[in-house]
Amino acid sequence: MTTVRLPLFPLNSVLFPGLVLPLNVFEERYRAMMRDLLKASPDDPSEPDTEPSTSDEPRQFVVVAIRDGHEVAPSAPGMPDKAATKEAGAGPAAGFGDDPITSFHAVGCIADAATIRERADGSFEVLATGTRRVRLHSVDASGPYLTAEVEELDEPDGEEAGALAEGVLRAFRSYQKRLAGARERSLTTGAELPDEPSVVSYLVAAAAVLDVPTKQRLLQADDVASRLREELTLLRAETAIIRHLPSLPATDLTRQTTSLN
Repeated sequence: MTTVRLPLFPLNSVLFPGLVLPLNVFEERYRAMMRDLLKASPDDPSEPDTEPSTSDEPRQFVVVAIRDGHEVAPSAPGMPDKAATKEAGAGPAAGFGDDPITSFHAVGCIADAATIRERADGSFEVLATGTRRVRLHSVDASGPYLTAEVEELDEPDGEEAGALAEGVLRAFRSYQKRLAGARERSLTTGAELPDEPSVVSYLVAAAAVLDVPTKQRLLQADDVASRLREELTLLRAETAIIRHLPSLPATDLTRQTTSLN
């Protein structure tokens, strides 16, 4: 078993390989993480810059969904962020209890921060992309931010992945049309959906309106075929429900929310 230690960024959402993750980083523990990632890159700016820093070298951290805890550290009402953090004694594990690993789901995703822009106030705008699934083995809270020892997970296609991907795409198009209603807005307007089974499985898992536990279950599926098979069941069930709820508001699936941290 080969493991590697990487910075850990817990969120109240699930990141899938190939999907883009915008972040608004303002907590000191995550600012420290981004400063270290910038230092490790070849185009490290000496001072904050309004221009984004881009790098061809990987600037990696692990995104993991929170099982039990708070994405943003608790703070006192009416106090500035730095004062509240100092008052609460907030450290890298703030909001995640005495044993942080128990607050997180076991499987996460490595993110590559291709673009990092530091603002004048020291906060960051980050645009990262999910790359590979990993399993958490341990979490270390001894530094300025959490780090995790992780093992990269293999992902075989499984049986009938190609045929299942075709079925999922058909079901997803029907789901989109029902969800968008009379306005018939579509996630794929002006673009074609991929046909690679693993890419299909991740795109659909990210785009479907599902809760975090369900998305997490899809992320940690043993193989692509298992994920596609569950997605097919979920899409058919959700489409049937929407069919009987014609007043359900249309959801813009193209909009990715920016994490508060």
